[in-house]
Amino acid sequence: MIHAEGVDVVTDADFDTEVLAAGLPVLVEFTADWCGPCRQLAPVLSAVAAEEAGRLKVVQLDADSNPDVMVRYGVLSMPTLMVFRDGEPVKSMVGARPKRRLLKELADVL
Repeated sequence: MIHAEGVDVVTDADFDTEVLAAGLPVLVEFTADWCGPCRQLAPVLSAVAAEEAGRLKVVQLDADSNPDVMVRYGVLSMPTLMVFRDGEPVKSMVGARPKRRLLKELADVL
């Protein structure tokens, strides 16, 4: 998995605790080693995690190792970005994007 610096990794085993029960909105990137656009997104996620600390939790989930969460939320493409708030998915975006665009898209859920 392409790991974004400063971004926690979640799995099928701890997804409910780390994401659904979180006190903050959580941005989850569904990623995979073979995903080229995921590589482009890694530094963007690192920057967003640092800038929005305290307002937004940012995590990554390896699609190949965690099929249960992928199936539960119908994730078919990488990278998929989903925002969860109060245990529910409130926004879903597919594909890499620059930081400015991502922050603009997240504005209504923060």
